[in-house]
Amino acid sequence: MPDLPKKIRARALWYAQAGRAELRDEALPEPARDRVQVRALHGAISRGTERLIFSGQVPPSEHERMRAPFMEGAYPFPVKYGYATVGRVETGELAGQVVFALYPHQTRFNIPADAVLPVPSDVPATRAVLAANMETALNAVWDAAPGPADRIAVVGAGVVGALVAYLCGRIPGTQVTLVDIDPARATLAAALGVGFALPEAAPQDCDLVVHSSGHSSGLATALGLAGMEATVLELSWYGEGSVPAPLGAAFHSRRLRLISSQVGQVAPSHRPRWSYRRRLAAALDLLADPRLDALIAPAVSFDELPARLPYILAPESGILCQLIDYPAADA
Repeated sequence: MPDLPKKIRARALWYAQAGRAELRDEALPEPARDRVQVRALHGAISRGTERLIFSGQVPPSEHERMRAPFMEGAYPFPVKYGYATVGRVETGELAGQVVFALYPHQTRFNIPADAVLPVPSDVPATRAVLAANMETALNAVWDAAPGPADRIAVVGAGVVGALVAYLCGRIPGTQVTLVDIDPARATLAAALGVGFALPEAAPQDCDLVVHSSGHSSGLATALGLAGMEATVLELSWYGEGSVPAPLGAAFHSRRLRLISSQVGQVAPSHRPRWSYRRRLAAALDLLADPRLDALIAPAVSFDELPARLPYILAPESGILCQLIDYPAADA
């Protein structure tokens, strides 16, 4: 009787039902010739998106568009979801390299070799988990098209909003203010080299306003901060929520421009020349700045994730990027 293919044990996080996640065993075969096997080192929770998934709030109209790369299962439940994993390649020509992959939370996995990107030598593996968030922020900045010396407000100091503020703050002469209802976010803004304000003290007459708070009150704040004929870029995604947009008062007389941005497509300004892979590689390169470590929360072990997720995803937790540490071995 011929030998059966060797299989390696892995464990993956599945969102099983509303408010409950669990770890499930998986058996991996030897990877095919065009694939590599990766042992996960670190990962990150995308709190905004994964909170909606955890609570079963992905709208039916978005079930297909919201499928992440290599996701398994189907919305609303059960789904194996996630898109921020840094690991070490264990097979093939890339063996030994530390890579980033848009892969769900799993200890080991097989993936096409062209779907991983080497982590630059000047980017620690723990910081590289921010690559997908940085890619979203980079795409948003392309959509928003800020210019030198612009007055810019970013409403909502979550991970993506903070990264947008950080990128805009690197443009010469810009005056960038991170706006949030939590005064503790002032420390984050200072670490990233941008200003901070509570909504009531935020600068008026801005050339560009980016909204990323995920709340309708934040959108109202963003519209109120925009100057004459300015752009308001909406980065928040609300799932099944219906969000009132205050388009009365001076919205029309100021001729404001309200546009959306979403990472699923490369921004039109760059789409003719930029592939998804090139954009993600650029995002990884942008993570070389140690100041970005201010976004990363102390690690939680992968084994503890199902029990810790309700707190991690709760709005009151105050966590920005939740780092995941994977076990050194998963026999």
